[in-house]
Parts: sequence; C-alpha cells; structure tokens
Amino acid sequence: MKRLITLCLALCTFVPIQARSADLMIAQAANFMPAMQEIIPAFEKETGLTVQATYTSTGKLYGQIINGAPFDVFLAADALRPEKLYTQQLAAKPFTYAKGRVVLWTRNKNLCSKTWQHALSSHSVAHIAIANPETASYGTVTKAMLQKLNLWEKTKSKLAVGQSISQAFQYVATGAADAGFCAYSYMFTPQARQGCVIHVPEAEPVLQKGCILSNAPHPNAAEKFIQFLASPTVAAIKRSYGYQ
Repeated sequence: MKRLITLCLALCTFVPIQARSADLMIAQAANFMPAMQEIIPAFEKETGLTVQATYTSTGKLYGQIINGAPFDVFLAADALRPEKLYTQQLAAKPFTYAKGRVVLWTRNKNLCSKTWQHALSSHSVAHIAIANPETASYGTVTKAMLQKLNLWEKTKSKLAVGQSISQAFQYVATGAADAGFCAYSYMFTPQARQGCVIHVPEAEPVLQKGCILSNAPHPNAAEKFIQFLASPTVAAIKRSYGYQ
C-alpha cells in the first residue's frame, strides 16, 4: 500500500498580532476563518472590545483547551468536541453557529465540467488535498464519504494531507495539489476565483457548534460575542460565505 503523501507547509495555526492584550480570546476552526475575519471587526466596532483568534483544526484546538489554553470561546467545525467539553464540565452548553459543506476545488479549468468523481480519477490530478481526518472535521467528513463510496483506498495514494482545512486549501492555491476537498466558505475568497468549484452532494453537511469555556478569562466579553453571533449582521456574513 502506498503511503499517504503529507506535505509540510507552516500554515497550521494563524494567530493575529494585537497591539495590546486582547479582551477576548477565541479558538476558531480554520474553515470559518474567512467569515470570522469580517465578524471580528464588526464586533470590535460595535463593542469597543479587542479580539484575538487562533485558527487551526478542531482537534488541535480541543487538545490545547484540555491542556489549559486560556481561550474564552471555542468555535469548532463539529459537534463532538464542544459536547465532550460540556460533558467534562469544561464548557457551558454548546450551541450551533453554522452548517458548512465540503466541495472539491481545482485551478485546472479542464476539470470544471466534470463531476468530482471524474476529477479525482483524471490523469491530470496527481495530488488531492484533504484536511487531516484525525483532527480536522472537514477531513473526517470527506474520509467517511469516500469510504462509503468505496473510493478511499483508490484515492489514498494521491492524498496530500493538511493539518487544517485552510492548509488543504493552500495546497491547491500554491499548486502543491491539483485539486482539494475544501470548505465551501473558502470559495468566496479572492484566491478561489482562480479556479472552479465542483460540488460534492454526497458529503454530509458539517454541523458546527461552539461553547463558552468554563475557565474563560473574559466571561462577560464571551457572552457579548455569543449574542453578537446570533445577530442579523453575522447571519448576513455567514450567508455570504455559503453557510446555512
């Protein structure tokens, strides 16, 4: 059996630099980064509070949280980890904040008219990006779909595994992969306009839950942010990135 190809790019975690200590610390699954980069400035403008967000895979963020990382809010790309934190009494009751989708993205215009299955089997596709199924929810959903359709073993040797969905996207954007299973939200970014989106209806929707952490250093700011997530302003931003 051929080994999974793992490409190493230093894009796993993105931590914005703040001029002073932030009023709110958010652990955010990487798929939601494009939307969050609009949500945070809107929240800061409305409240006067400053926000620092860490973007990486849900599994990595979960590991940081159970090891004591000082986050206030955890916004995952699944329901499992927030529910586990709640069960462990490490977080308040989780809430659903978004529902995402997996798509196949490629910069090869010759693949645009094909189905995603035909694109995967194309001779022009040597490497296929996927988020790590062990730590990234979008990768987990993609692997489950491929296994269900008996395609996992057939495509395994082509896979380029990113540590987060943002890294999988970057593999395609930089040409390290010919196509990639990405979050639909990334298709609304300037980089994605250089390629084409192939929908993957067979993939299960990605139900995304969040929670306020029990040891949040800034609980009042966390509550304000959760209320803001339910506002019409955020609803419009989420729709603009393809979230339900």
